[in-house]
Amino acid sequence: MSRSTSFPALSAWFAVLPDTEEGAHLAAGLGSTPLNLSHASGRPWVVGSRAPEGIAVGSHGDTRVAVIGEHRVTPEQAARAAAGGPAAWGEAGRMWPGSFHLLVSEAGRVRVQGSAVGLRRVFYGTVPGPGRCVLAADRADVIAELTGAGLDERRVAVELLTSGAPHPLTGAPLWHGVHALPSGHRLTLEPGSRTAVSRWWHVPSSEVPLSEGAEGLRTELRAAVEVRTHGRSLVTTDLGGLDSTAVCCTAARGPATVAAYTAALHDQAGDDVYWAERTVQELPGVEHHIVPAADVAMTFEGVDSLQDVLDTPSIITVDRNRRMGIIERAAARGSGLHLCGLGGDELLAGTPAHLHSLLRTHPRTGLRALRGYTAKYRWPYSAVLRQLGDRRPYRAWLARVADDLTAPAPAADEPLLDWAAPPRMPPWATGDARAAARELLRAELPTAQPLAPGHGTHRELAAMEGISQWARHIGQMAAPLGLTFSAPYYDVRVIEAALAVRPHERITPWRYKPLIVEAMRGVVPESSRTRGTKANATYEEEAGLRAHRAGLLALCEDSRLARLGLVDEGELRRWCLRALSAESESYQLHPTLACEVWLRTRERLASQPPEAVRQPEQTAGHSRPAATPTER
Repeated sequence: MSRSTSFPALSAWFAVLPDTEEGAHLAAGLGSTPLNLSHASGRPWVVGSRAPEGIAVGSHGDTRVAVIGEHRVTPEQAARAAAGGPAAWGEAGRMWPGSFHLLVSEAGRVRVQGSAVGLRRVFYGTVPGPGRCVLAADRADVIAELTGAGLDERRVAVELLTSGAPHPLTGAPLWHGVHALPSGHRLTLEPGSRTAVSRWWHVPSSEVPLSEGAEGLRTELRAAVEVRTHGRSLVTTDLGGLDSTAVCCTAARGPATVAAYTAALHDQAGDDVYWAERTVQELPGVEHHIVPAADVAMTFEGVDSLQDVLDTPSIITVDRNRRMGIIERAAARGSGLHLCGLGGDELLAGTPAHLHSLLRTHPRTGLRALRGYTAKYRWPYSAVLRQLGDRRPYRAWLARVADDLTAPAPAADEPLLDWAAPPRMPPWATGDARAAARELLRAELPTAQPLAPGHGTHRELAAMEGISQWARHIGQMAAPLGLTFSAPYYDVRVIEAALAVRPHERITPWRYKPLIVEAMRGVVPESSRTRGTKANATYEEEAGLRAHRAGLLALCEDSRLARLGLVDEGELRRWCLRALSAESESYQLHPTLACEVWLRTRERLASQPPEAVRQPEQTAGHSRPAATPTER
C-alpha cells in the first residue's frame, strides 16, 4: 500500500496510530518516516516528519506519554506523568507551559489532545476496508490522504461565508469522513475501532481583580516566552502593536539575541514604526529592523500564484506575501523561532458583549460601561437595547444565521453584543452553495452549544478559534523555511490567566487593554507601555486591490469554485473589477479567494507525481528578496 502522494509537500506533520495490527499495516505502507515512536507492544504509534527537538517521550510500564510542540518537558517529567495515570495526564496538559499535543498510549488505548483553542488541532478518520482502523493527525489532509477521503463540496460552500463559518463549523475539514476534534477536548482511540471524545479544558471563573490578574498574566507570558527561547542564541519577533511589543520586550529580558521586525505601512497615518523606535531606544541589545513601506507587499499581491500547502482554506491567503515578508527576512537572518502577538486582541481587548452578564451582576458598573461603549462606537440605542434584550440561546442565533444567509450585511454601526457577527453568503454564491451552507448550519442545531455560557466569553473564544487558524496556517507556510512561527498568547496557561480576570476590569470603554498595560509594568518601557493606538491595513487592502486586480481576475478564469457549481463566475469577476471599500465590501472576497487558491493547490498536488511535489522555500509571485531590511 502506498498512500503518501502529497506527503513530500508537507514539511511538518504527524499521525497517531492505534495499537493494532491494522495500524501497523498502515504504517508499513508509509515506509520510513523521520518520526517513528512505538507502543509498548512494539507496534508503530506515532509517525511523521517532525524533528525530534520538539518531542519528549516518557514511559512507565505499558504506558507511554509523548509531548510534541513548543515545551520544555523532559523525558523524566513525561515518565512521571505516565506513572500518574489519567489524572496526571490531564493535569500535565494544563500545567506544563507552552503549546503542544499530548499523546498517551496505555493498555491498547490511545489518547490525543491538542490546545484549548484551535492552534494545535487534532483530526481523525477511519481507514475503510478489511484493515479498518481509526487514526488521528495534526493535519486534516494527512487523514484525507490515509483514508482516501473525497472532497465534501457542501463544506466548501460553508467556507464562502463572509465572516467565516460560525462555531461549531469553524475550521472544519473539507473532506468526507474527516473529523475535527473540538478544542479543549481529547480523542480516545478504543480497541475495536471505537472512539470517544471528552473535555479536558474548561473556561476558568472570572473573579480575579485586575491587579492580581496582571501579575498572573506577566508570570504566564514570561513562562510562555522562556519555553520557546530557552537554549536559543537568536530569536526574532514582531514589533508592531501593544501585544507584540509585550512579547518582544519579554523575550528581550532573556539571554538570547532578539531581532525585532517592524513593517512600515503605506498609509502615513500608521504609527507602528514611531512606537517601535521609542520602545527599542530603551531596550539595549535589541536588533531592530524596519521594513520600508516600499518593500512591504500590498494585500492581494501574488494571490494567483501561491503554492503553500495548507490543510484548510485560509483567509490569510490574501495577505500571504505581506505577512510572510517578515518571516522570510527572519529566516534569512538565521532565526529558527519567530514570536508574534496574534491572539492578544481577542484575549486582551475582549468584547463589549460581556454587558449581557455585567448588567445583571453589577448593574451600576454595567450601565456606566453601556453609556461608554454606545458613545465610543456611536451605536444606535435602539439596536443596543434590542441586542441586550435578546435572551435567546446560541442555537436560536445559529438558526437565525441559517435563515438570513442572503440578507443584507449588518450596518457598520451595528452593536457588537450578539453571540457573533452574523455571516452572510457573498453575492456571487450560487443557489446550490446557499442551500448547502444552510443545510449544514441547520444540521448543527440539535446539539449546538456556545463555547461558554455567556455572550462575552463565547464571543472571545470564538474569535480565538478563528484567528488561531491564522497563526496555524502561517506556521504551515513558515515550516519549509525551517522556522517555527510561535503565538504565546494561545497557550492554555496564558489564556486562563487572562480570562480569570473580572471582565469589567479587563475590558472597558475607558482604557485600551488595561490588563496587558498593567502586566507589562517594568517589562515594556514606560514611553510605550500605555500606547492606546492600533494601526490597520485598510489602505493596503484598497490600494492592493487596484494594484493586483489582474491576479484576482486570473482566479476568475476557469474558477474551480465555479466548476463545483458554488460561485457565479461572471458575478465574481464583476466584483473583482469594481472599486471596493475595505471596510464594507472587499472583505467579502477573502474567503472565496482562499477557497479558490486552496482548490487549485490541491489540484496541483493531485496531478503531480510524489517526487515532483515540493513546497517551495519562497512562493512564486513574491519577488521581493529576503535580504535583511534597513536597520535602525
